[in-house]
Amino acid sequence: MAEKVTKSKDEWRRELTPEQYHVTREHGTERPFTGEYYAAKDKGMYRCVCCGNPLFSSDTKYESGTGWPSFYQPVGKDAVATKTDGSLMMQRTEVLCAKCDAHLGHVFEDGPAPTGLRYCMNSASLKLEKEK
Repeated sequence: MAEKVTKSKDEWRRELTPEQYHVTREHGTERPFTGEYYAAKDKGMYRCVCCGNPLFSSDTKYESGTGWPSFYQPVGKDAVATKTDGSLMMQRTEVLCAKCDAHLGHVFEDGPAPTGLRYCMNSASLKLEKEK
């Protein structure tokens, strides 16, 4: 893993849209079925909108019916980090960019084979680099 990316709140605010900032830096969530990538079928690499870290391949994206882009695994074990999230009066596992600690979404154990995981991500935290 490359060196961590750290920036001030003001730097992040200048670089991100208000929605991107809210989701990635304030641990927000976009409304379901509104994000740019929830129904996207394009091939490519989904990267962190904050730092460009490769996170998910379109090959692992699937339609979960939840209204958010869902993947069954990240591109590598060091692409994302997880931590326990006890907000909203429930226990969940938060997914963060391993390089800049951007909030990406949550992971659940109700996904398809081969992993059985559903990485439920916010479109606002992602940037799709389409295959040429």
